[in-house]
Amino acid sequence: MKKSVAIIGGGSAGLLLAAFLDPSLFEVCIYERKKAPGRKLLVAGKGGFNLTHSEPMADFVQRYHPADFLKPALRFFDNTALRNWLNDLGIPTFIGSSKRVYPIKGIKPMEVLQKILDCLKSNQVSTVYEQLWTGWNEKQQLTFASGLVVQADYVVFAMGGGSWKVTGSDGIWADCFKESGISIVPFRAANCAFNIDWDADFILQYGGIPLKNISISCGGKSRKGEVVVTDFGLEGNAIYALSHEIQSALAKGGTATITIDLKPPFSEEEILKKLNSSHKNITKILLDVVKLSKAQVQLIKTRVSKEEYLNKSSLSKAIKSLELTVNKASTIDEAISTMGGVALDQVDANFKLKGLSSQYCIGEMLDWNAPTGGYLLQACFSMGAFLAHHLNAIEKPSN
Repeated sequence: MKKSVAIIGGGSAGLLLAAFLDPSLFEVCIYERKKAPGRKLLVAGKGGFNLTHSEPMADFVQRYHPADFLKPALRFFDNTALRNWLNDLGIPTFIGSSKRVYPIKGIKPMEVLQKILDCLKSNQVSTVYEQLWTGWNEKQQLTFASGLVVQADYVVFAMGGGSWKVTGSDGIWADCFKESGISIVPFRAANCAFNIDWDADFILQYGGIPLKNISISCGGKSRKGEVVVTDFGLEGNAIYALSHEIQSALAKGGTATITIDLKPPFSEEEILKKLNSSHKNITKILLDVVKLSKAQVQLIKTRVSKEEYLNKSSLSKAIKSLELTVNKASTIDEAISTMGGVALDQVDANFKLKGLSSQYCIGEMLDWNAPTGGYLLQACFSMGAFLAHHLNAIEKPSN
C-alpha cells in the first residue's frame, strides 16, 4: 500500500521533492497557499533565469553558510545533475560568460515551470491551491485556514523564507513552529542593499553608477564583482555575497566595516609604481594610468584627506583598502533572500525535524544562506532531490 506524502509549499524545493519521489511508493499531494505554484521561481526568472552556477563542486559548496550542512545534498544532486535532469525534461541549458547557467535562449521561466509541472503530472502528483497552513491540531494533523485537515504518513514543509511576500514566502509559519517548541532563528535580510552615508555631492553625481571589477571584504571574507552606488548605499553581487558577515557585524556592534579593493589585479606596490610612473596630476594618473573610473576617484576623495590623496604612498593604500561604514541592511521586504528560519540543530542529516515524527523541513525555511548566481535555487533543488532519495530508500521493498 502506498504511503501518503503531504508537501506544504509549491516552491523550488517542494516541486523537486515531488518530481523525485517514486510514484509506485507514494501518493503525493502539494498544498500551496497561492493560486499557482512556483511563484518565487518565476520572480527569480525575471531579467534572466539563472538556474545554477557552473563552477566546480569543490568551490561551489563553499559559497554556502554553513557549507557543511548542505554539502551532502549538493553533492548528491549537483549542478551537472540538475542540468542533465532539465535537459531530459526538454529544457537544454547553456553556461553564460559569468559561468552562470541559464535555459537556452527563447525558453521562458514559465516554460521551465510548466515542464516541471508536466513531470509531476506524469508522476500523479496532485496539488491543492489556496491552502494556508495554520499548524497542527491536538491529533497532530495538519490544519489549514480553509478548514481542511490533513493526515499524512510523511509531511514535508517547504514554505520558503521571509522575503518576497507577494510570492507567499513571508515566514508567518515561524510562529506555529515556535509554539510547537521548534527553535527559530529570527529572519534577517540577505542578498540585499546595505546602507552607507554618502557625501551629498558624491551621491548626487554618481548615484546609479556601478563600481566594476572590485573586491569587497568583511569579517575575513572577500568577494570580487561589482556593486551599484545608490541613494541608500551599495547593492550588487560583490556585497550580496557578504550578507552573513555584514549582518553578523551589525548585530554585534551596530555598524559594520567593509573594505573595498578598487584594483584587485594589482598589489599595493604595483599601484604605487604606477602612481610614480607619471608626472601628471594625481587625478589624471588615477584615470589614465591606474585606470580607475571617475566614480572610484571621487569616492576616494570623499574618504581620505587632501594630504592623503596627494601622498602617493597613502593613496595606494586607499586604492587597495578603502574603508566604508555600513549602518544597516535594507528591509526583508526588499531582500532577495533571508537568513534565519528553523535552526539547523532542529533537523537531522536528512532534514527530519527532530521533535516531530516523520516530518521534514527543506528549502529556505532553514537557517542557511548563499549568494545570488544560481546558488539559492540549486540548494533548494538539491534538498528536494536528496530528501526524495531518502524517503524512496525508506519505503523501497526489501528483496
